[in-house]
Amino acid sequence: MATIVETVAAMRVLVAEARQAGKSIGFVPTMGALHAGHLALMQQAKKNCDIVVVSIFVNPTQFGPNEDFTAYPRTWAEDLAVCRSAGVDAVFHPPARELYPDGWGTWVEVTGVTDKLCGRSRPTHFRGVATVVTKLFNIVQPDQAFFGQKDAQQVIVLRKMVRDLNMVPEIVMVPIVRDEDGLAKSSRNAYLSSEQRQAALVLSQGLAKAREMAAAGEQEPAAIREAVLSHIQSAPQANVDYVELYSFPDLAEIAVLNQDVLLAVAVRFGATRLIDNIILTPSRT
Repeated sequence: MATIVETVAAMRVLVAEARQAGKSIGFVPTMGALHAGHLALMQQAKKNCDIVVVSIFVNPTQFGPNEDFTAYPRTWAEDLAVCRSAGVDAVFHPPARELYPDGWGTWVEVTGVTDKLCGRSRPTHFRGVATVVTKLFNIVQPDQAFFGQKDAQQVIVLRKMVRDLNMVPEIVMVPIVRDEDGLAKSSRNAYLSSEQRQAALVLSQGLAKAREMAAAGEQEPAAIREAVLSHIQSAPQANVDYVELYSFPDLAEIAVLNQDVLLAVAVRFGATRLIDNIILTPSRT
């Protein structure tokens, strides 16, 4: 039975007890609205660590103006059931004042990998992510923290933050979990109408096309990008934010596909913005 923890002080007591018992701590930070992708993170944490802590906190600082903070799904009872079904040991569910007390005013900002992809279209997003994750790491003190590949840029940002600030946790990236038809699991999928959800399949289909091209020996990033963009735009409902390729994991510009590359897309279907990605490996033949 997962212990529900609502204060920083109580979380620190739990962590201290785990440390005294010589147990390793795995941590899965979430904003709730849990789905199979989150469950995969918990399952990996259970495999790797003795104690698993999941946080459920809709972080206000990573939402920009006119984004969906107030509308973001909050499904506490269902989320708690998911955590308990996964065998999670503790669920950290603090009110906002616990993490952002009166007079709060300190930010963590990662540079160099946050000025492209989602960082360009959501310029304050990763500052909010880095700040809240730093606070959570300080509270939970995990040995490993688990994040999904769907948010690949977030993983890159947090790995850089951990390295640059000499933090302890290892950032473990878990593969994307998809529905049977290929759509990447996302809390925001709940916003889609049935027609928009069907249209959104162009994302995974476009990425699959890119994988096929790379496997066949295509090395021109522009050719791969154009093929993916063209396929996504075949859906009239799709409003493309970006389709871009960068080296992985350093997000550098590339002229030829001769190393691992992150192909990432962000597309709006109505008011709902979805992201997806694939890591391409150049053909060795």
